[in-house]
Amino acid sequence: MTAIAQILKDCRTGMEKSVESARHQFNTIRSGKASGAMLDSVKVEIYGTEMALNQCATVSAPEPRLLLVTPFDKTQAKAIEKAIRDANLGLDPAHQAGVIRVPLPAMTEERRKELAKVLHKYAEEGTIAVRHQRTHAREALKALEGVSEDAVKLAEKDLQKVHDEFIAKLDQALKVKEKEMMEV
Repeated sequence: MTAIAQILKDCRTGMEKSVESARHQFNTIRSGKASGAMLDSVKVEIYGTEMALNQCATVSAPEPRLLLVTPFDKTQAKAIEKAIRDANLGLDPAHQAGVIRVPLPAMTEERRKELAKVLHKYAEEGTIAVRHQRTHAREALKALEGVSEDAVKLAEKDLQKVHDEFIAKLDQALKVKEKEMMEV
């Protein structure tokens, strides 16, 4: 494989990871129905260390407007409940019999608009990450020795096409999530 092809391949891989990361962040934002991914951003302080909620409990969505959090260690239920409440997600968990029930309130128009802003922030972060990949690849192309200027120019055009393709994927994912979130 030529050096140019390897640079483009590495760039494509990096851009794919950036888009996937943005999609994962989109899934943490609440839409019309409950999803365990909504609590992925919650950090719980257990045994003196901070850990992700999914490392100390299982999260399920038995109903469209209810999350069920089952701690691996039942004695940590209060800490998990507190972490969910403090995560600023607008949720009010209730602990009963070693299980934490998290009912999802009906989304108001104002809350939808707030979440849309957060969604756009995540999309912008994804766009920036894709642009960084393009910049690194462009620098690597310019640093190549023993490659003609024409070959580098052609590779830069290919690089721009790949960049545009991934930005379009990101925009599409954003539109899908926005549409899902705005459904009443």
